[in-house]
Amino acid sequence: MDFFTRQDQARRKTKWLVVYFAFAVMSIVLMVYGIALMVNSFEISRHHGYRYSDDTQYALWNPHLFLWVTLGTVAVVFLGSAYKTMALSEGGSAVAESLGGRLLASNTKDIDERKLLNVVEEMSIASGVPMPKVYVLDDEDRINAFAAGHTPSDAAIAVTRNCMSKLSRDELQGVIGHEFSHILNGDMRLNIRLIGILFGIFCIATIGRILMQARSGSGRDRNNWLPFAGLLLMIVGSVGVFFGRLIQAAVSRQREFLADASSVQFTRNPDGLSGALQKIGGYGSFMESPNASDASHMFFASGFENEFLGLMATHPPLEDRIRAIDPTWDGKFHRLTEDKPENLHLSRDLPLPRSSTRLPLQDMFGPISGAVVLASGSEGRTIAAGSVLSNLGNPTPLHLQYAEQLRYSLPDNLREAAREPLGASALIYALLLSNEDALRQKQLAGIAEHASQSVADTVATLYPNVAQIATHVRLPLVNLALPALRQIDSAQYKQFSDTLEWLINSDQQVEMFEFVVQKIVLRHLDAQFNGPRKAVVQYYTLKPLVPDCAIILSALAYVGSENPAEVQKAFATGAPYLRAVENWGLQLLPADQCGVGQIDSALDRLAVAVPNIKKNLLEACARVVGADGVIQEPEAELLRAIADTLDCPIPPLGV
Repeated sequence: MDFFTRQDQARRKTKWLVVYFAFAVMSIVLMVYGIALMVNSFEISRHHGYRYSDDTQYALWNPHLFLWVTLGTVAVVFLGSAYKTMALSEGGSAVAESLGGRLLASNTKDIDERKLLNVVEEMSIASGVPMPKVYVLDDEDRINAFAAGHTPSDAAIAVTRNCMSKLSRDELQGVIGHEFSHILNGDMRLNIRLIGILFGIFCIATIGRILMQARSGSGRDRNNWLPFAGLLLMIVGSVGVFFGRLIQAAVSRQREFLADASSVQFTRNPDGLSGALQKIGGYGSFMESPNASDASHMFFASGFENEFLGLMATHPPLEDRIRAIDPTWDGKFHRLTEDKPENLHLSRDLPLPRSSTRLPLQDMFGPISGAVVLASGSEGRTIAAGSVLSNLGNPTPLHLQYAEQLRYSLPDNLREAAREPLGASALIYALLLSNEDALRQKQLAGIAEHASQSVADTVATLYPNVAQIATHVRLPLVNLALPALRQIDSAQYKQFSDTLEWLINSDQQVEMFEFVVQKIVLRHLDAQFNGPRKAVVQYYTLKPLVPDCAIILSALAYVGSENPAEVQKAFATGAPYLRAVENWGLQLLPADQCGVGQIDSALDRLAVAVPNIKKNLLEACARVVGADGVIQEPEAELLRAIADTLDCPIPPLGV
């Protein structure tokens, strides 16, 4: 199953979620109507002095009452859902903070925090997913984790304190791999929508609690039925909670098996994930936060101790999950009495002992050395054009071990700069400096004027190392810098974006790589400073997007060659893969009609298309840049950058 099929499945699950929700609301409406009939009958009896007469009428069907009950109930549910959805509009960070999460600083020196961040960094590089925010739930002393967000740009991964400290590195990697699979499969967007929807259903019980405490009037007119109505509404609310838990279970349970399988496939280390699940059996995974019930379907393991007869269990039993990946398990859970040495290992940026189930890195890439990041000898690598889509959303153990070695091989000053807010901005500037001495000096002077002299000095210090690194290292560096850049304030962000804009235009021309770096950085930071993008599909057919596709394919054709015949050949090679109807007008555009402004607008529109359109576009893009049968490394990184703007993460190509 490929990335786009999984995305389509997630969209279909959202439709089923609407069906489940509608059924739950209808059931609640009927129960509230029944309560309203009882209250109405009570009032009629009270009005007649609790004596039956010919004027006293009791009927099971009261259209007027049913209409108002339906309108009121639906209004409460939908207003509650809208309120919660707005509260979670900031994405994964809002969910993590509602559960007591603490955002980890990218430059932390704490051993356990550094271990966690290193693992997440490696997973991010290997999968092509932008580096998510990382939170720790300090008040939770069990072992659990979750990923949340609307899009990869606003994603967050949170772990409990013991998940970070009690698991070995391999075990933690298995857990984080599980959470990354939820990001890649589109699960977290469904999960965060489910929180908003269920909150509306739970509001009925809240109203019931309010009515139970209500009193009005005095003496004979005292409304003693209000507490009774509140009690009945709480009963209805409990029914709503029951339906809500069933919906959570229906949406979540099977996906946990799939995420476990994806994690094992990603890490090729079943012992790591199995060990994490076994420790959960010893330590427990139950959450203390009062908001944990809303997010129970998001957790790595069950967040509740009692789930009625398993009907409302959001996760399969631990025993079943362990045996699915480790048939030889002895059935015993073990709780450590003290931390093993490997749990305290890892803040040092040194290669760690790997599990025996993994391939040695030198068997894949040759001798382990810093040459992984150096430009010399690596720029000649080529990638088969047909291999691009097969990698998309499907990172492998080779990608993960490549990411580990790449991160360890980075020069110390680049790695440290990527973890500091101002150092990260200087690193982005350094990636865009000109190779020409005169222009570079002019750019450094401009950076000092637009930002500060200290930033310009840092850029100048970083540039020699940046100039030596291979092309395939540049996007991972941008990715590693994102967490630190998210820590700057609004004023610093405006200064950074203005300086970035000036730097890119300082040579009176904008290269495609400069544009995509700017697009990636500002797009992912925009979720932090201007609110996350709404991940709403707006285009279901290709026809209205053909002009945008023509812009992207034409621009790529011009990047590959200046020869008009070769440009036309490249465009003609890729265009059929878009699967556009002949009379829709897909044709090569003049170079002046596919500049960066047009590309920017086109990518924004294409980003809200259905997955299948994105799939065909990326296949067409790969065929354009690989019209000669291969894709050079700079072209491969350009493809990855374009895919990133479409929320289609491509792991490092050529691995």
